[in-house]
Amino acid sequence: MGIVRLSGKQALQYAQLLLSSYKDPQPRHATLCVFVDGAGERIDEVVATWFQAPHSFTSEDVVEISCHGSPVILRYCVQRATEMGARIAEPGEFTLRAYLLGRIDLPQAEAIRDLIDSTTLYQAKVAAQQLGGSLSRRVAPLKEQLIEMISLLEAGIDFAEDDISIAPNDELLRRLAPLLAGLRVLEASFQFGRIVHEGFSLAIVGRPNVGKSSLFNALLEQDRAIVTSIAGTTRDLVTESAAIEGIPVRFMDTAGIRESSDLVETLGMERSHQAMADADLTLVVYDASVGLDAETAALLERAKVQGRFLLVANKCDLVAPESVATEAIAVSASSGENLSLLRERILERIAPGGMLEANDGFITSLRQKGLLREAVEYLERANSAIEGSIPHEMLLLDLYAALRGVDGLTGATTADDILNRIFSTFCIGK
Repeated sequence: MGIVRLSGKQALQYAQLLLSSYKDPQPRHATLCVFVDGAGERIDEVVATWFQAPHSFTSEDVVEISCHGSPVILRYCVQRATEMGARIAEPGEFTLRAYLLGRIDLPQAEAIRDLIDSTTLYQAKVAAQQLGGSLSRRVAPLKEQLIEMISLLEAGIDFAEDDISIAPNDELLRRLAPLLAGLRVLEASFQFGRIVHEGFSLAIVGRPNVGKSSLFNALLEQDRAIVTSIAGTTRDLVTESAAIEGIPVRFMDTAGIRESSDLVETLGMERSHQAMADADLTLVVYDASVGLDAETAALLERAKVQGRFLLVANKCDLVAPESVATEAIAVSASSGENLSLLRERILERIAPGGMLEANDGFITSLRQKGLLREAVEYLERANSAIEGSIPHEMLLLDLYAALRGVDGLTGATTADDILNRIFSTFCIGK
């Protein structure tokens, strides 16, 4: 099935010309009718639904014509509509109209794009929460606090000639502290929001023959990398994408790291080190039956310096549990032992503190993060100004600048070029 959507004041008029017997439709009622060509000849049997303004996605009159999905029929239906005077929608124009007419705010519009781009069910659920206004509801009270603070200062300036201190510095600092803290927490949520939106990369590193490729295959649940008993089988970077609890993951199996004079193996090890540097999380794997050695210890130190990591003791089925390093996660790639535990630890390291279950809204785009960073910086300047007893007229400049950043987040004050940049990333028809 395919749908042709008409939106605008003449949507119903055009639909009635395209469809026979579509004379007096009821709003929000599906009607079986016939799509005809210019001569009135039958082309397809379709279902049409009229959404009367403002009760539609765009808040305009909208008619959706559900055809049988043939590209030929769909193209002809669009062609007939354009011949009557309609035009092809720009990318994201339906959503843009919904935003401009107040049907949705800007975070909700961006959530529609995220929902369309979702590759996992969890991503879709998060986008649906954002579309439901979770981020907007989180921003609203912070904006209200900022407006109240601005109003207080404006009132203090108005009554300055009466020598009445409506806004003493201690009161201003008390009001500013929770506002600044709330915006900082929301800005920090981008660390997790980016991972939900884009996924994360995970590098598996270690000495040759510790079972990196076996672990790579086990986590993927498919035989992607070649596994043999010969040390150094993997000499290049092997990558594959999968998901852990709905978070997209780009797994990277790397060449074993050891002293070698072989040129190809040396190049492979250089790529292994680069993968560690680029990855959001590194699994440092060692053979539990051999124990931690100097080369693995050096890799571990390198991983600590570069960022987040987990130490994994593979082949735990060959040793007693007490022989495994305390800080290591004991697993067996061959038997599958503790692989579910490893997946849990991976998510804990990437999304600490139960962030996967969070449903109170978080930011997912660099645009949103940039605006929050701007607002936080102006509020930090305001905080310093209060402590330095700067006149309230100057303080207001910083508060109004912070308000512009918050307004830009929700779309209350957004320049046309920013809107064009956002909605140009949508597909046509959304």
